Amino acid sequence: MYRFLALAFIALSACVATTEDPSPQPAPQPKPQQTQRESVAVPQGAARQFVRVIETMEPVAERECRARTRGINCDFLIVVDDRPGQPPNALQTKDRSGRPILAFTASLLNEVRNADELAFVVGHEAAHHILHHLDETQRNAQRAAVIFSGVAAILGGTPEEVKEAERAGAAAGVLAYSKDHELEADQLGTIITHNAGYNPLRGAQFFNRLPDPKNRFLSTHPGNQQRIQVVRQTAAQLGVNG
Repeated sequence: MYRFLALAFIALSACVATTEDPSPQPAPQPKPQQTQRESVAVPQGAARQFVRVIETMEPVAERECRARTRGINCDFLIVVDDRPGQPPNALQTKDRSGRPILAFTASLLNEVRNADELAFVVGHEAAHHILHHLDETQRNAQRAAVIFSGVAAILGGTPEEVKEAERAGAAAGVLAYSKDHELEADQLGTIITHNAGYNPLRGAQFFNRLPDPKNRFLSTHPGNQQRIQVVRQTAAQLGVNG
């Protein structure tokens, strides 16, 4: 299922954004449509491409989810955030009922150059849910927050210092495995993209136009070339050569 609507999202599993906020936040909820509001115009060609890709990718991703998991919701809700000023971005989160949400900014739809690139981004985000990355990130953040705040309290920190240590611990917990999660999602995303009939090697060329985070301090994402290499290795195993 997919919708075009305005959403307020915190980037929990954001994979394309040029800025990063590693602090864990509760899952966002869709906001009601406003009768009058500004939005980003999506050209008809980009909108039609998005619909075609989602109609192809969604059942494949849901089938992969059901095959690899037990007891989780595999009914993806796919939405577009068309608020102005949002950078090209994609993320996976869940609503309060546990339903997985794949969200894409309108600027991302305008940024991808072909259906393979869009399909790869969709497959990557779906893979985050299938691999339980959001739940793992939240657990890591909670554990680290307890440890950091506990140490600060033992050392005689003020309530403000304990709270700051708790926030620092949560951020550290998010960072601990975030790069591994991205590479794992790239691998499974390659498989989903291929199974849906798209070319993951062509799709992964989208990385070449992103700012490379490999030298960025405290980056949550691995270097672009490392990610492309994972896609190439996985695609080779699937018999995809170009």
